[in-house]
Amino acid sequence: MLTQDELSSIEHNPYKADFPLLAANPGLAFLDSAATAQRPAVVLDAQRRFYETMNANPLRGLYRLSVEATEAIDQMRDKVAAFLGAVGEAGSPRSNQVVLTRNASESLNLVARTLGRQVLKPGDDVVISIMEHHSNLIPWQQVCRETGANLVYLRLDDGYRITPEEVAAKVGPRARIVSVTQVSNVLGVENDIPMIARRAHEMGAYMVVDGAQSVPHVRVDVRELGCDLLAFSAHKMGGPMGVGVLWGRPEVLDAMPPFLTGGEMIDAVTEMDAVWAPVPQKFEAGTQDAAGAYAFGACLDYLNGKGFDALEARERLLARYLTDSLAALPYVGVIGPAEGRRHVGSVAFNVRGVHPHDVASILDMGNVCIRAGHHCVQPLLAYLGVENGATCRASIAFYNDKSDVDALVDGLGRVWEVFHGRD
Repeated sequence: MLTQDELSSIEHNPYKADFPLLAANPGLAFLDSAATAQRPAVVLDAQRRFYETMNANPLRGLYRLSVEATEAIDQMRDKVAAFLGAVGEAGSPRSNQVVLTRNASESLNLVARTLGRQVLKPGDDVVISIMEHHSNLIPWQQVCRETGANLVYLRLDDGYRITPEEVAAKVGPRARIVSVTQVSNVLGVENDIPMIARRAHEMGAYMVVDGAQSVPHVRVDVRELGCDLLAFSAHKMGGPMGVGVLWGRPEVLDAMPPFLTGGEMIDAVTEMDAVWAPVPQKFEAGTQDAAGAYAFGACLDYLNGKGFDALEARERLLARYLTDSLAALPYVGVIGPAEGRRHVGSVAFNVRGVHPHDVASILDMGNVCIRAGHHCVQPLLAYLGVENGATCRASIAFYNDKSDVDALVDGLGRVWEVFHGRD
């Protein structure tokens, strides 16, 4: 249980005023940030400012507006690289390691369709975990089917952990690619990526990380993770929708073929051939969302300005309070670790005898927003034997506070009364 000082810290909320939607709806308990986060005003202002002051197609133009648009994207790459710890010995960000996509799903598809097709052959293994989001599962299903490779699953122990023994058993000499989420979007557990990466590299495999649920909530350093490629989305951390990132080690990105072809990703074209532009432009065909990229830079400035470590610590307390509060309800079953300190961002649960869709609909009547369904992890829920193949999911961000969790608990009491009456 949280101490009184810890409870007091999550009662106080200096952040909601920064988010227009939350400020305009003070009675709203938004607990669906794992699907998409709210945007601070500075991000919304930045996106509008781009279109009002520097709206031009980046990269090719030699006039001032186009140059400014290009610089806006370059500055965002620097900020992303620094945020991920992708820096050189002198501390300078390695922005050429940052590829822009539309979202984490596109980033993972890019990897599967380029690296996967390039290195896989019949009999090779692609190793993923049973807790993967469909975005890090279906692309590998498809590429394995095309190449004759095997799709191998890392399973969980009774504590919802991927153990070193499981990794040693599944990541063997035939492994060519290992692709695992750092944080489960349903269970909220954080996987030991450095341990998995060490084994992958010992076996000569590439290590790919789905960071969609980790980068918004925990300090991620790609050097410490030991990964080769990492994908995440801006919209899950307060940035605009439609902006994603694929970070990669230079030698890996250089060796990968293009994903999409067309304008902006070439150096030269003849009637019968083409020469690709260097990374990252090689993977960025067509006009990018320059305004979104600029606004994402403003999002990173905002997070850094608030002190990301402090935001992470606040979220850890909120996750503990959320887990403890749900576990205290006799008609609610938490799906995942019982320890609140093991939940990053998300807690999945079900109300006994009530379908998750009904739970979410009744909660919405009381201005409590949660997610209900299979959360794009159908194999995981089948593996866990979850009734109806669906759960409720409450997910937090630093702009939440104790009152949001309390509103959820009160709402679940109303759900129980609707279906079972008052005790």
